[in-house]
Amino acid sequence: MTQPAPSQLDLPRLLSGDAERARTLAARIANELATPPAFGAHERAPSATRWHHQSLSKGAPGIALLHALHAHSDHRSEVVHRWLRHATGSGGLSVGPGAGLWFGAPALAFAIAMTSPERYPDALATLDAAVITLTETRLAAAWTRIRDARRPRLAEFDIVRGMSGLGAYLLRRDPAAPLLREVLAYLVTLTRPLRAARDAAGPDAPGWWSSDPPPGRSTDSGGHANLGMAHGIAGPLALLALAVRAGVTVPGQAEAIDQITDWLDAWRQNTSAGPWWPEHLTVADLRAGRPAQAEPGRPSWCYGLPGLARAQQLAAIARHDRIRQVIAEDILTACLRDATHLARLTDLTLCHGWAGMTLTAWMAAADSATTSGLAALLPDLTHAFLNHAFRDPAADSAHPASGTSPPGLIDGRAGIALVAHTFAESASDQLPAWPSCLLLI
Repeated sequence: MTQPAPSQLDLPRLLSGDAERARTLAARIANELATPPAFGAHERAPSATRWHHQSLSKGAPGIALLHALHAHSDHRSEVVHRWLRHATGSGGLSVGPGAGLWFGAPALAFAIAMTSPERYPDALATLDAAVITLTETRLAAAWTRIRDARRPRLAEFDIVRGMSGLGAYLLRRDPAAPLLREVLAYLVTLTRPLRAARDAAGPDAPGWWSSDPPPGRSTDSGGHANLGMAHGIAGPLALLALAVRAGVTVPGQAEAIDQITDWLDAWRQNTSAGPWWPEHLTVADLRAGRPAQAEPGRPSWCYGLPGLARAQQLAAIARHDRIRQVIAEDILTACLRDATHLARLTDLTLCHGWAGMTLTAWMAAADSATTSGLAALLPDLTHAFLNHAFRDPAADSAHPASGTSPPGLIDGRAGIALVAHTFAESASDQLPAWPSCLLLI
């Protein structure tokens, strides 16, 4: 599935030889991942390589997605079929607490919808019904939680397991579905403070302030606010904005977008090295009015500045706010030009490495308000991504040729290969739909 490029900006061609290097990288990894492992083999594997058969992040659905989009031959079609069958071959698909866009029935539904909806109509209809039931169950629990003035868990609203991920699937699969509007209405309510809350965060904390302890802490009664795309408020912001772009709106949606972006403005750190946002905030940060985090983290999609900047760019486009859009794009451009920022990346993956950062830049450049800045960076940025991918495997445990690198889409080699394939096909006037699992498009 593809959609027309949302802007008239022509993305630049890759540097000489890089398109072929990208094709080579994608083909090599696809060949390495041609055959699913024996059922149960991943359970016996070392922890570094263990993965789950029904995980978009680590397992079969994401690898099927790679093979479906990488080539269109009959042989590849059979490879896709083997991986999809592997996703369902060791028992029922999860629709329990751990299920979400990246795991269980929704993950397989996404893979099939992106790759072979016409080949598996009955399976997709069954999976769609499971996603609908799961979403309705999660919504009912969320509304009960809100009525009880309890703080949400991150998994209630994030992309990985929560409503943002389920909404992303519904938006791509059936934008006219009433259930999507119910998800959006929930996200609008999520932006409103829980005035009846009497916990350490207080009644003025944002409605998405989570009861989960901050990352790296096993217990914390005050909870935290997560700003990132994967688990934080940037995910709901991106979904609300993308729904506006698709013509899907509910009462209060524009105000909810504004409330989130105003809050992000308040917590933006404007330093001599450039603006950035903290990854999360604690009660102590809230009371102090400044984050304990002293410097930006790695420039990743999941928690870092690129994901946050893309969400705010999408929000600005939805609100027809050119000034805010240019600010978001300028912040992202400054980050991507800063060697100190780029040096914080330690692997290649979609979630928190070079693949995700570079893909985010490409998606943002396609929407850029200007013809310079972001787009001009893409050839060199992609060249650097490919250099990291082709360097000595012994120097990087996340190298795509390394046996210790996991195989999946979000955390492993399939994602690296799919990003490389996307860059190699960049001359097309179509943007791929698969990055919707990251709420980048």
